[in-house]
Amino acid sequence: MSQGPRSGLAAVSSALLAMSRHLEVRDVLKTIVASARELLGAQYAALGVPDDHGGFAQFVVDGVSDAQWRAIGPLPRQHGILAAMLREAKAERLADVRKDPRFEGWPSAHPDLADFLGLPIRDGDEVIGALFLANKNCPKPEGSCGFTQDDEELLSILAQHAAIALTNARLYERSRELTIAEERSRLAHELHDAVSQKLFSLRLTAQAAAALVDRDPARAKGELHQVASLAAEAADELRAAVVELRPAALDEDGLIATLRTQTQVLDRAHTARVTFTSNGFRALPAAQEEALLRVAQEALHNALRHSGADRVEVSVVRRGNGAVLRVTDDGGGFDPTAVRRAGRHLGLVSMRDRASGVGGTLTVESAPGKGTTIEMEVPGG
Repeated sequence: MSQGPRSGLAAVSSALLAMSRHLEVRDVLKTIVASARELLGAQYAALGVPDDHGGFAQFVVDGVSDAQWRAIGPLPRQHGILAAMLREAKAERLADVRKDPRFEGWPSAHPDLADFLGLPIRDGDEVIGALFLANKNCPKPEGSCGFTQDDEELLSILAQHAAIALTNARLYERSRELTIAEERSRLAHELHDAVSQKLFSLRLTAQAAAALVDRDPARAKGELHQVASLAAEAADELRAAVVELRPAALDEDGLIATLRTQTQVLDRAHTARVTFTSNGFRALPAAQEEALLRVAQEALHNALRHSGADRVEVSVVRRGNGAVLRVTDDGGGFDPTAVRRAGRHLGLVSMRDRASGVGGTLTVESAPGKGTTIEMEVPGG
């Protein structure tokens, strides 16, 4: 095999472990490209996932700066060497890609590529991507290719494992989409039940007030106060549901800003004081940040809907390369030993599943009359 900067079995193992560590498709693509470029000592690497319209649904590069990438312009189309790899599903190893008859040029800001090694990424008979490298970092005698047969064989091994990692990431994202759909259905059902009950009670109370207004004004006034209280409760239900249903802007704002915004909204919507603090947190893989957010939402929901708390505190702090989320309330608490009843009622099973799904742990501390603390710890990426 090529004697690149990180050659040998240890380097291959490191690359494969890196690919298996991520669940988001975009993260997997970036890891595959970076691992391939480093492993084979190339100056540039790219991976394209084709769409059904002659272009690429996703295209990830490594070795090109953000400024260069913006200057290059739109994503490439399926043409030339790339199209050949996707269509014929075979490797392409060229001494100089510019001299190949299929070469069609590139934008003016594009790096100048010479020696080239590309392979399709296949899932069975389906080509799900094209992985290619260019400009090997080694002396190149005149007329010889920088990439060798050993390089091609090594990249072939990497491409096979990339297919597995990419397929697993796609399955994970589809599963997560189904989970989100199920959550939305559950929330819609809860919203319908809760708000419908409140509105039904509000209507009956308003009718009672109308019937009493002439013969018993004092009682009618009391019923009208109850109408105002029920209307406020219904508004709280709606605000809380809207916050939970709203897609979290993790990609744009990150976990800390998203949690801070949501706790501020909940603080305004409820009589309980809701606060948020963070310390030393650094960005984690998308799956872990989403799990932290969802557990925080569930714990907040429990505290504000069921505990009767006057104060709810949310914090996220760094621990090693990972993070710890803590949601504490001063409410009525419960007996954690009553696992079946409490777990079903408070969504603890769902929260534990979310934590374990990203390699984390969830602990619950509570006692009747002593409040509750939910703590979730996740490792670093």
